[in-house]
Amino acid sequence: MTSLHPSARRVLDLTRESGRPPFEAMTPAEARVAYAAARQVLQPEPPAVAEWRDLSCPGPGGAVRLRLYRGLGAGAGPQPCLLFLHGGGWVVGDLDSHDQLCRELANRLAAVVVAVDYRLAPEHPFPAAAEDAVAALRFVAGQAGALGIDAARIAVGGDSAGGNIAAALCLMARDGQAPMPMFQMLFYPVTDLAAESPAYGRFIEGYVLNAASMRWFIGHYVPDPAARADWRASPARAGSLAGLPPAFVMTAGHDPLSDEGAAYARRLEAEGVPVSHLHVSDQIHGFLTLGKLIPVSALTLSQAAAALRLAWEG
Repeated sequence: MTSLHPSARRVLDLTRESGRPPFEAMTPAEARVAYAAARQVLQPEPPAVAEWRDLSCPGPGGAVRLRLYRGLGAGAGPQPCLLFLHGGGWVVGDLDSHDQLCRELANRLAAVVVAVDYRLAPEHPFPAAAEDAVAALRFVAGQAGALGIDAARIAVGGDSAGGNIAAALCLMARDGQAPMPMFQMLFYPVTDLAAESPAYGRFIEGYVLNAASMRWFIGHYVPDPAARADWRASPARAGSLAGLPPAFVMTAGHDPLSDEGAAYARRLEAEGVPVSHLHVSDQIHGFLTLGKLIPVSALTLSQAAAALRLAWEG
């Protein structure tokens, strides 16, 4: 296994020195406070964008909050759009936690990004998050003209738990439950809630996300173990991945999710889905939102944005 990059090691050292308990030692409310507090230390200043505004759309559990970003360089007419689902183990995270990341993506894409503030567990367990994502995708596609979006060029994406929801959203769209995205961007996604891949045995302690914390998140999101085999929760459990949109899958080497993300990329390819798989072997889970201390996050976002721009250009 590749050695951990010094920048990632610095993040782990700072976390340890801060005395912050691991996720699995906190309540969901405490975890949300700790996650939000870390943003000031770990994230760069959010860049300016051409436009941003808060919106909402109808959802099965009430209004779903959205945030629309129009990146610098985006044209005046209808623009391509990335519907983005934030990470945070389905328990933490919100529009603000990923504001900097979404602004970076909007600018690098010179297009529109719409972030989704889906309902969180344990207050709203599975399938609430997936249902809110479907509602958001239907809204963006249905209101594309009013939002300045090209309805024919809508992609979906997300990091970690958000990557899980984005992958499930593509499966639901293929099966007629939502408009079909034309691309999926999955950053270190959760693809199998069985949590049995070999990587879970490699990252037991010393990491911000380890095997125990990942199981803590899963337990809050899908408390019924039998339901974790549902492909809306575990996209890798779907009977077929054929017919899904092209994908960009990014995995990190020092991450309990690395094996399942790589396996998902291989299976997409085997079943006829065009896929680009970027493996950042010396980084930790979540490094894209740690750009203040981990400079490679900017390079990785540039590579992901380039892949999506190429798909939009056809």
